[in-house]
Amino acid sequence: QVQLVESGGGLVQAGASLRLSCAASGGTFSYYLTGWFRQAPGKEREFVAAIRRAGDSPYYADSVKGRFTISKDNVKNTVYLQMNSLKPEDTAVYYCAAARRYGSTWSTLREYDYWGQGTQVTVSP
Repeated sequence: QVQLVESGGGLVQAGASLRLSCAASGGTFSYYLTGWFRQAPGKEREFVAAIRRAGDSPYYADSVKGRFTISKDNVKNTVYLQMNSLKPEDTAVYYCAAARRYGSTWSTLREYDYWGQGTQVTVSP
């Protein structure tokens, strides 16, 4: 099993940037599918971004394309989510997720086996 711990969330104004980190232990991200999801109050958890291996082409939700960038460092066993041009609509708890064995449905919750505890991102107008 792998344990995931997110960090880097906070309160920022619209237009600002944040970088979220997801540190893994008990395993390696080298061949894990890794992704980010978010959940706003009163809403279902939704897909944000995913990447299979370092250097691979990431997959993004339409709402964050051009603004967010997912990356992974296999040496550090860490996945990052660089968030630029943040909007109030981005306010949510952000969760890191990983899957040892996976298919092609990278944007679905059930694809992932491991989840972090979440980190709060709040964007004020």
